[in-house]
Amino acid sequence: MTDKVIFWFSADLLPFCISYYFQKNYNADLFGIYDLTDKPKRFFEEQTLTKFNKTWFFFDHIKSMHKPNLEYLKEFEERYGINLQELAENDRILNRYNEYYNFSSDEIFSILEDECRFFEMVLNEVKPDYFITSETTLQPHHLFYEICKKKGIKITMLNHANWKTLCYISQERHKIDFIKKEELEEEPKEEAKDILKLFEESRVSNFHKKYHNVVKKSKSSLITAALKFIFSTSNNSRTHYTYFGRNKFRVLCKEIEDSIKKNARKKFIDENLCHGFTENEKFIYLPLHQEPERSLLLAAPKFSNQLETVKEISKILPENYKLYVKEHPTQGPARNWRDIKFYKEILKLKNVRLIHPDFDSKLLFRNCELVISVGGTSSFEATFFGKPSLIFADLGYAIIPSIIKLNSYSELQQGIADCLKMKIEPKFVLKYLEILERNSFVFDILDFEASYQNKFYVNGNLVDVKFHEIDMRQFLSEHKAELDIVAKEFVRKIYQFNIIRTNETSD
Repeated sequence: MTDKVIFWFSADLLPFCISYYFQKNYNADLFGIYDLTDKPKRFFEEQTLTKFNKTWFFFDHIKSMHKPNLEYLKEFEERYGINLQELAENDRILNRYNEYYNFSSDEIFSILEDECRFFEMVLNEVKPDYFITSETTLQPHHLFYEICKKKGIKITMLNHANWKTLCYISQERHKIDFIKKEELEEEPKEEAKDILKLFEESRVSNFHKKYHNVVKKSKSSLITAALKFIFSTSNNSRTHYTYFGRNKFRVLCKEIEDSIKKNARKKFIDENLCHGFTENEKFIYLPLHQEPERSLLLAAPKFSNQLETVKEISKILPENYKLYVKEHPTQGPARNWRDIKFYKEILKLKNVRLIHPDFDSKLLFRNCELVISVGGTSSFEATFFGKPSLIFADLGYAIIPSIIKLNSYSELQQGIADCLKMKIEPKFVLKYLEILERNSFVFDILDFEASYQNKFYVNGNLVDVKFHEIDMRQFLSEHKAELDIVAKEFVRKIYQFNIIRTNETSD
C-alpha cells in the first residue's frame, strides 16, 4: 500500500524544495498545507513542480470573528492532551509581541477553534503515515505537529544539529531518535587533544554570524523592498489574522520608530552594560535568548519571561556569588534591542551584572562556575569548558551528565547546589559528538536559507512577493546536489520506520 505523506509549507521554502526531490526518490501520495500570504499563493496553487494529491491553504479556513465554542476546545484539550491556552499565550502574533493588534479573548479562541477543526478535518481525510516538516516555529505549525504526534503519525523533522553544518531527522526537535543514555558510558573512539579548538572550529554561532552578516544587509535590497511594499496592493490585513492592524502607513511609521529606538537602546547598552568581569569573582553565567524566539515560546513556554528567570535565580544565589547576565549579540540585528526598562530592571538587582552583547562569551564560559540557559545551545557549549549547566527546555543534549534539566523555579536552588559539586568528564562530550555526527549529514541550512532569502524575498526584507515557476525551477536546479541529499535522508528515515513497523507487526 502506498504511503501517505503530508508536508507543512510556509515562507520557509526549504520544505517545498525538499518535496520536489522527495517525489523523485520515493513513491508516495503527497499532501500539503500552505501557511502563506496572498501574493505567493497563486504560484503554489498553479505550480507543476511537485505533484500533490491535495493541498490546503491555512488562512482559507481561519475566520477568527465568530463566537468560539469553548466546550469543543475543552474537549479537544482533553482528547489530545494539548494546552491551547499556553500555546496562545506564547504565540508571537496573539500575545504581547504583536505591536499592531490586540486580540480579544473571543478572537483568540475562535482562531484556535478554527485551527483545531481544520487540522482534524485534514488528518481525518488524509490519514497520513508520515509528516515531513522543518522545525516548528509558529503556533499553528506546532499545534499541527502536536496533533500528528497524538494521532500516532510518524514525525520526520529536519533539525539543525547546532554543530558544524550538520542536520539530522528525528521525531522531536533537537532530540536524536533511539539514543540511549548507556551509549554515553562507552569510551569515545578518539580523544580530542584540544577540545576547545574543536569547539571553536565547529560552534554553531560562527554560522549564525555569517547568516546575519548577509541577510537584510543590502541597503539597495531594503530600498527595493520598501518600494515594492509601498506601490503594491494586498488583502492580507483582511484575510490573515497575522496581519491584522497593519497598513502601509502604520508599518512605515513603525519601521522608522524602531530604527530610532534601536539607536537609543544601543546607546544605553554601550554606556551601561559591563564590558568585562571582575577577577576572582565567583559567578553563574546566564546568556539571554534572542526574543521572540521558538526556543523560549514553544520549547520552554513556562519560562518564556526572561526577566522573571533572572530575578528567580538572583534570589537564591549561593553566598558570595554573582549572576552574570549577557545580552544576546543578535537581539539587536535580528529583533531590535529590548526596551530600556528591561535592562534597568536587571541593573537594579544588586547581585547581578549585565554584560554587553559584544563581550566574548568564551571568557565567561571559562571563568564561570555554572551556566544556566532556558533552552539555548549555551548549556551544550559549557561542556567544552568543563562547566556544568542547568536548562529548562527538553533538549537532546541533556543526556550529557553535566547538564541537568529543571521543571520549575523551585528546583533551582538544589540544582545549583548539585551542579557546583560536579566533576566534569570530557569523554561524555566527545561521545555525544560521536553519536551526533553518526546520526547527522552535512547540509548548511543557514546558507540555504540565505540563498532563498536573497533570491525570492529581496534579501529577507519582504515575504509577501509573487513567485514565478521559472525562477523556482532554476533555484531547484542550482541546489540540486544538496536538496537531493536531504530528500534521500527523509526517505532513509521512512525506511527505518517501515522496518520497525514491520518488526512490530511480525512480533
